[in-house]
Amino acid sequence: MIHIGFDARLTHYRIGGISTYIRQMIQVLEQIDHENQYTILHSRKMRETLSLRFKRASLWTPAHHRFERLALGAEIARFSFDILHSTDFIPPLFGAKRRVITVHDLTFLLYPHFLTADSRRYYNAQIHAAVAQADHILTISQASKHDIIDLLHVLPEKITVQGCGVEAAFRPLPADVVARTRQRFHLPADYLLFVGTIEPRKNLITLAKAYRELLARFPDAPPLALVGRPGWHYDAIRSEIAGIGIEDHLLWRDNIPQEHLPAVYNGALALILPSYYEGFGLPPLEAMACGTVPIVSCRSSLPEVVGSVGLQFQPDDSSALAAALEHILTDSNWRDTMRAHGLERAAQFTWERSAQIALSVYHKVMK
Repeated sequence: MIHIGFDARLTHYRIGGISTYIRQMIQVLEQIDHENQYTILHSRKMRETLSLRFKRASLWTPAHHRFERLALGAEIARFSFDILHSTDFIPPLFGAKRRVITVHDLTFLLYPHFLTADSRRYYNAQIHAAVAQADHILTISQASKHDIIDLLHVLPEKITVQGCGVEAAFRPLPADVVARTRQRFHLPADYLLFVGTIEPRKNLITLAKAYRELLARFPDAPPLALVGRPGWHYDAIRSEIAGIGIEDHLLWRDNIPQEHLPAVYNGALALILPSYYEGFGLPPLEAMACGTVPIVSCRSSLPEVVGSVGLQFQPDDSSALAAALEHILTDSNWRDTMRAHGLERAAQFTWERSAQIALSVYHKVMK
């Protein structure tokens, strides 16, 4: 039996993205692993308990603290973990016999100007030591694996790709369920959709310019719903988009709970994710699982996620994105075909498969 510490502290501070990965991994490991012992590391401020079966430990050390590696190591030493799985990049200096880390992406190295100064310092100052000290590295796409090899000079055999999955809630829903959600959040019968944190990496300026081009050709085009919480440089992004002159056609929604997202995807004509960089990119996968066609940039992991479903474009080419939006609106037969292909594609991504990969890595490092 292996005693595994699983770092879930970040779930107290964030939703979506890495927090979704953490929650889903715990949920599936509970179901499939009845041989090993797990201790789930929570923030002491977190009232929710993420596992019904695994042991809970409430820790004082906050995520992303500048002394985190030292303080966390001291705090977990009492557990005598065989393995500590650090789910958000940076492991402690000590405190476990083996260390597995998940590196989701290297945005902070590739696009440092998209982050705050504090975030750049936190990751950039520690990532080289983290990958060197880790016994094994999990990452969520082939694109991220290549980045880790190229930028951090890690041997390929030390890295295992562990793609994300899609939750069962993301599926085609009855029309009345979708209609009730639209009414609740004041969404029209037809709309285009973006889902994600409002931050520079998501490239909303290009999306806004493309949508302006679309309106020039189709003044009655459906509105663009922007669903996501404010992130880094949010005010600057809002200000620049306001200057593009399309505010009357935008629906800003930062208050849609996770449980209503499946219906929001279902109601959309298309999901647009124009990001410069994604470690994986859950929104296109969730959209496909709901029967919604994705339009994504052809950068980083996004082509891996969507395959041949939907349309892709260069993230700086607003005209190409405008043409893709026009195609979505004017070719309903193509859209129906892509909808069917997207459902098939999404079914290939499961959290059970992802958790099985992690479990195989745990056993590998203990050998």
